Amino acid sequence: QVQLVESGGGLVQSGGSLRLSCAASGSISNFNTMGWYRQAPGKERELVARLTGGGSTAYADSVKGRFTISRDNAKDTVYLQMNSLKPEDTAVYLCCCRTWNFADYWGQGTQVTVSS
Repeated sequence: QVQLVESGGGLVQSGGSLRLSCAASGSISNFNTMGWYRQAPGKERELVARLTGGGSTAYADSVKGRFTISRDNAKDTVYLQMNSLKPEDTAVYLCCCRTWNFADYWGQGTQVTVSS
């Protein structure tokens, strides 16, 4: 059973930066796609950034140019660098990874709060 553990969330002022980490219990080479989602109170969960095994990336329009998804295969970790944070970025951020046979695994989430 794959486990994903997020870390790096916290409270930051508007304009600040945070880096989220998602550590996998096994090799991330087992994953076809790795992504970060977020869910704010009263809102639906939305895709923030996605990284494929081939290295392609995709971002929500609201975070383009501010957020960057990356991975470190040696550490079996996926990162989300978040710069120029805004209050509307406040949410629980969740890591999700999909294996090559289309099984999805989710982390427990990490809270990001951006104060104005």
